[in-house]
Amino acid sequence: MELNEITITRAIIDRFSEKLKEYTDVDVAIVGAGPSGLVASYFLAKAGKKVALFERKLSVGGGMWAGGMMFNEIVVQDAGKDLLDYFGVTTREYETGYYTADAVESVCTICSRAMKEGARIFNCVSVEDVIIREGRVTGLVINWSPVEMTGLHVDPLSVAARSVIDATGHPTEVLNVIQRKADMRLATKTGAVMGERSMWAEKAEQLTLDNTKEICPGVYVSGMAANAAFGGPRMGPIFGGMLLSGKKVAELILDA
Repeated sequence: MELNEITITRAIIDRFSEKLKEYTDVDVAIVGAGPSGLVASYFLAKAGKKVALFERKLSVGGGMWAGGMMFNEIVVQDAGKDLLDYFGVTTREYETGYYTADAVESVCTICSRAMKEGARIFNCVSVEDVIIREGRVTGLVINWSPVEMTGLHVDPLSVAARSVIDATGHPTEVLNVIQRKADMRLATKTGAVMGERSMWAEKAEQLTLDNTKEICPGVYVSGMAANAAFGGPRMGPIFGGMLLSGKKVAELILDA
């Protein structure tokens, strides 16, 4: 068979267009395909929900992809190990209560499991606005990340979602859009994003879970974005809380 470049091009355009069109109306839109976003997408998709993840970078995995300072190993505690075991990620005990895992294996495995369940990832996509109706966030406004980076004036497209998860990590990108452009109070002490504090792994791991919740109508916050929103400390390259936060936010949405 002779390969034809135009057929290849048409195949990519047609298949991506089909996928994007199908996922312009979803049950859950997750912004940020880091550890909490990927885990949330798996459990939501496994429960039969239509899930789209929007990741501004070319790669998925967020801060977990490179481990600590590009040493691509991560650390988890007992509860985090249990979740990695569930996904089939190899872990090794370092000391009592401390386990290591290969960062790349962790990301690839969880991402693959999520997509096999039906979650769809759209990389190189940024969220520049939200849709609000009757005091509730009902969708996202998206554009290509390179458009945002180059400052080109290109109008965006929109996605409808019954629920949105801000899993963007330290920047809390969705919440900052809401704070900047909408008359909505967040469920924090100040009613606004409080910002993350300096590193304290022990406190941050628990607070990541405690702060995983619905933060305004239609929007949930998970992972490091939860700590940044509620003024909690950062935890560095220990990822148990991030992974468990993704599972918790999925359970909250399913319960709701």
